[in-house]
Amino acid sequence: MSGTAAATAAASCRFAHYFVVCGVDADTGLEPDDGAGESFEQSPVRRSFKSKLLVHYPENTDRNPFSKDAVNMLCMPRGLSFRTQTDRLDPQFHSFTLSSDDGTRSYGFVHTFYEEVTSPQIITAMHTLSQMHHVEHQSSSSSSSPSSSASSASSPSTSSMDSLVSSLDESDAESLAAVSGCAGSFDPARDTLYVSKALCLLTPLPFLQASRQFLSQLHLAATSQTAPPLPLESYIHNILYEVPLPPPGRSLRFHGVHRPIVCQRPGPGELPLGEYPLGEAFSLLGVDNMVQLLTCAFLETQVLLCSQDYQRLMTVAEGITTLLFPFQWQHIYLPIVSPPLHHLLDAPMPFLIGIQRRDGAQRSSLHLPHEANLCIVDIDNHCVEAPEDLPMFPNQAELIQELSEVLLRFGLSPQGGVITKPPTTPTTNTPASPRVSSLVLEDLMEDRRNGNLGGEELAVLERLQALARRCGGGKMSDGEQTLGHVFEEEEEELKAAKLNIQLREVFAGRFSAMFGRYDEFVIHSALDLDSWLSNREGTFSFDKGSFLSVQPTTHLRFMSRFLETSMFSSFVDGKVISRWAERDPLQQLFDNRLEKEGLYDTDKDSHNCHYRKCTTLFESAQATERRLLKADHTAIHPHLLDMRIGQGRHQPGYFPKLQADVLVQGHNTNKWSSRVTASRRSEPKRSTTADHSGVDNEQRQKHTFMRKNLRQAKLLDPSPQAVTQTHREFVDGLLSECRLKTKRMLMERMGKESVDLGQGEANITGLQENTLIHGLCDLLERTWGHGLQLKQGKSALWSHLLHYQAAQGKTETPAEPPGSNGSEQRTFDEGALLLRGSLTQDMRFIQTMSEGLSEVGQARSWIHLALEKKMLCQHLKELLTNQKLLRQLYKPHAFLLCEEEREQFLFHLLSLNTVDYLCFTRVFTSISIPYRVVIIPMKKLSIAMATVNPWVCVSGELGDSGVRQITKNTQEIYFQCKNLGRLSTLELGQENSGLLAKCLIDCVMVYNEITGHTYKFPCGRWLGKGVGDGSLERVLIGQLVSPGGEEDSGRWTGTPPELASPSQSVRAVLESLGSRSRMQSVEVQENMRETANNLVKHFHKPEQERGNVTVLLCGEGGLVLSLENFLLHGLKSNRLFQRNVFVWDFVEKAVVSLESADQMGDLQGSTFTRGPPCGSLCHYVNAINASPRNIGKEGKFQLFVCLGIRDRLLSQWLPLLAECPLTARTYEDSALLRDRAAVHSLSRIVHTLNDFAITLETALVKGVDL
Repeated sequence: MSGTAAATAAASCRFAHYFVVCGVDADTGLEPDDGAGESFEQSPVRRSFKSKLLVHYPENTDRNPFSKDAVNMLCMPRGLSFRTQTDRLDPQFHSFTLSSDDGTRSYGFVHTFYEEVTSPQIITAMHTLSQMHHVEHQSSSSSSSPSSSASSASSPSTSSMDSLVSSLDESDAESLAAVSGCAGSFDPARDTLYVSKALCLLTPLPFLQASRQFLSQLHLAATSQTAPPLPLESYIHNILYEVPLPPPGRSLRFHGVHRPIVCQRPGPGELPLGEYPLGEAFSLLGVDNMVQLLTCAFLETQVLLCSQDYQRLMTVAEGITTLLFPFQWQHIYLPIVSPPLHHLLDAPMPFLIGIQRRDGAQRSSLHLPHEANLCIVDIDNHCVEAPEDLPMFPNQAELIQELSEVLLRFGLSPQGGVITKPPTTPTTNTPASPRVSSLVLEDLMEDRRNGNLGGEELAVLERLQALARRCGGGKMSDGEQTLGHVFEEEEEELKAAKLNIQLREVFAGRFSAMFGRYDEFVIHSALDLDSWLSNREGTFSFDKGSFLSVQPTTHLRFMSRFLETSMFSSFVDGKVISRWAERDPLQQLFDNRLEKEGLYDTDKDSHNCHYRKCTTLFESAQATERRLLKADHTAIHPHLLDMRIGQGRHQPGYFPKLQADVLVQGHNTNKWSSRVTASRRSEPKRSTTADHSGVDNEQRQKHTFMRKNLRQAKLLDPSPQAVTQTHREFVDGLLSECRLKTKRMLMERMGKESVDLGQGEANITGLQENTLIHGLCDLLERTWGHGLQLKQGKSALWSHLLHYQAAQGKTETPAEPPGSNGSEQRTFDEGALLLRGSLTQDMRFIQTMSEGLSEVGQARSWIHLALEKKMLCQHLKELLTNQKLLRQLYKPHAFLLCEEEREQFLFHLLSLNTVDYLCFTRVFTSISIPYRVVIIPMKKLSIAMATVNPWVCVSGELGDSGVRQITKNTQEIYFQCKNLGRLSTLELGQENSGLLAKCLIDCVMVYNEITGHTYKFPCGRWLGKGVGDGSLERVLIGQLVSPGGEEDSGRWTGTPPELASPSQSVRAVLESLGSRSRMQSVEVQENMRETANNLVKHFHKPEQERGNVTVLLCGEGGLVLSLENFLLHGLKSNRLFQRNVFVWDFVEKAVVSLESADQMGDLQGSTFTRGPPCGSLCHYVNAINASPRNIGKEGKFQLFVCLGIRDRLLSQWLPLLAECPLTARTYEDSALLRDRAAVHSLSRIVHTLNDFAITLETALVKGVDL
């Protein structure tokens, strides 16, 4: 192995990558931190100054390049902080995370303490600034008080977020004024100046406890009055170059300055390493809030964490991402964001961001562009404010109960609001405890740290330690912790580790139950990875519709939205890629757990909502406990380095200037080199799996590069050029997301339409459609929120619409709203020109809706309405034409001011006009809608309408309008009623006013004044006595056509019209007796089978996806028409009945024949026997004839078929009609009704429909009580 390769190999398996020191640079002096947004009214001691990265070791590593600016910013997010002897000087600990370009994450652990300033230049500069501030303060206080009070009163409303989260409490200034006489003054003759300094350790894995202990011991050694056993360089060199990563499933002991430190890694079958205390996160927020927050994270909403404590931000953020297993957060992840980076809150995409805010700051001061899909978490006040319409997590109540039980077992309250403080670190200001006088115990402790004790000696030491604990313990040496404190820390660390594992196992078990069969729905359609990548956007990798169809109903809202997230898409992509490349370790672990659980799982029913608690809690925690109690490996002890004389000298209270030449690179001893080599030789497979090296890594990186385009290194750069580039990438990301979302909506919707045409199986449900539209609403909110100058409401889009409405109101007179009397006088042709309401008219309707909608709800309602009207693109284009308003509301980098991208965005939205949506009609079911009904007679007989007095009753999915009388001599009626949903049937009738009151109706048109939808109800038959079948009432089946009412307008929309009433041309054929006799029997039987098959498929679809069964029963090509064709086949001429032949005539005669034959005994000796089916047939036919409704013979036969199929009697009636003695006299020998095989086949086909519960619309069975 070459020297470079050896160094790279060693770096890849080290415990730590870098050691960093940040603080004040005496050579460059004090530089104000302009990015902090602080006011110069604050005293200099209270201001923030730019920190400098003083040293970092080593200089760089090949696999983990060092990002100087990012590390400095995250080590000291608020820059340098100064204190005096009157302030608290407690050290603080926080951590952060960094992501490299390949997506791998590293962790930084920071120990911040205050060190006395010794530089005369810094002290003089602070004194000068303090004097200048004092003079300015005196001059301002002598000025007029009203002006100052006015300025102070206006300051809260104009303060920026940067000043909010960066400034200190005013109470600090008041306390200092009480001490020194002048707020924030600094006098070198009286005060001692301290400045913050940060020690940081960068590690590849989240070794939180070990890193915290090492840095704490390092600081204690520097501040202790007693010099450490070795120079601090020895300990830093040891952890950088001589302490390896513990092998998977093993623990490692290495030596700190004062006592040994143990770290561990989970084994291959265990959950990944996660040391951030979940117990603290649950204690801060409570179980209910934490589950709600996790729901927001799973659904990829924008999550903003707020707290005064940086470590709390990191604890909650890491807790969230840890509990996402086996899924991974795919978007912006910055748990700590310093004030110069607050422009990232403008990001128009999901993010998980944490900002520091001072206590008492108002939420209104946060400059958030919108809150439509934002979850705000106030950690310090234990509050989670989730977005509107957030679905519940599956089995949420049971999950909360199980989590609460776990917390209670560890003595934690599940209610939240309990502040759990991390172990405090004694400082030089803490009074020292009495020392243990026995030197023997001290020697034994040292031997124990070095691992040099045998079994007997170790037992003796444990007894002595127990005795020392009972006696109160004592310090081993200056700066060391008491024995009791050490033992308490170890016990708390073990307790936290066990709690972490158990909480994570609960969530892992939940996802195993929810996605235990996910691989059955993964679609492998590509032959190789390159072809899959090239067709990724047009390929479905997961059968979402089928997966949702087997889920419990209570889970559907959450699951349908979760399936649309990037984290689930990435998870499925990883499963597909695993055919050609090494599986992702997290996914492999999850699959292995599913296989193991599947061996013992006997319940394969996904619809089973029974909640099963996790059974591996204690088993999983035992493995971690064993590793922490007994270390498997011990690292090389720190040792003296080859240092120059005078270096490494201990100076109490100050962290020394480290000797660079011994820390820049590792001096590998033979012992260490052999260990590294042996470690890498013994585990070649593990390293390959972890690093995805070789060809597999290249294949996977192709996919990773496509998914992740925003790198953390770019996001953490506050320079103007980097900020501009970041917003440029935001714009490109929004455009790409719009293209993908609209394409997905079109593919899914057209797939639904192909089902309607019988071209394929269902691949979308109504719930999925709502989910996709919800995603579109979220995209529009984020787009309109990007680059907003000043937030004026929770919804950025609705705020823009209100501004536009106000601007239009100044230049236009108010338009007549829908529903006014004037609109009733418009003719149908004139209305066709005004069908599509304007943008402001739609807004007025939304504003007048009595739904109690919030701003976000109003914006979503407006989007739903515009999408249903196919006016979304046109409305948004009109909204964006007001350039003056755009420049007034938005910053120059905003997406809406990028003309080229904006036009492409609108073009993608325009493509949604090619399909039909009923998203507004089906969501807002309780609103009042104005309808207009127009009767269209045949053109040649339109004058006949003057002789009739018609009425209509419109029915839809949500109810009916009731009978609406149309004024005589008119063909149109306008009325307003509760939303009827998608219209299905229309009852058309007239009052009997003589033989002249008759007309031939072509169709009836119904127009929804709000959504612009036109429904056509074809008729093609007479309405009146003495003509046709003598019907005074018809039940018509409708079809949705495009706005405008043109007969052929539905052809260009790309949406096939639903089956309607049998058309006039069909009726004309049926009225031709010659056509009946020539009708092919094979065609009739095939139509009958197809009709029954459509009904069976209808009921096998998920309930949310089923259409209207009335269409399949009574529409063109429905069961009624198919059965009518069957009974008309071979029917003899009309001479028997002396009029046009209708099937109902035969049914009536057959019933009369059966009843009379039964009474006279003519059935004796025949194969026909009287029984219950015969009695029910006669009873139903007589009841239909006795109905007060005058629905004609065709209407009666339709009612006869519908009632028979509803009550599961039709399959019994058909053989009775075939065996009736009248049949032989009425039908030809070749008729299907006289073919026993054909009748038997028909009876079996109809009998298959008995398995389904068919519910008939009220319009079909009105007036018949059966």
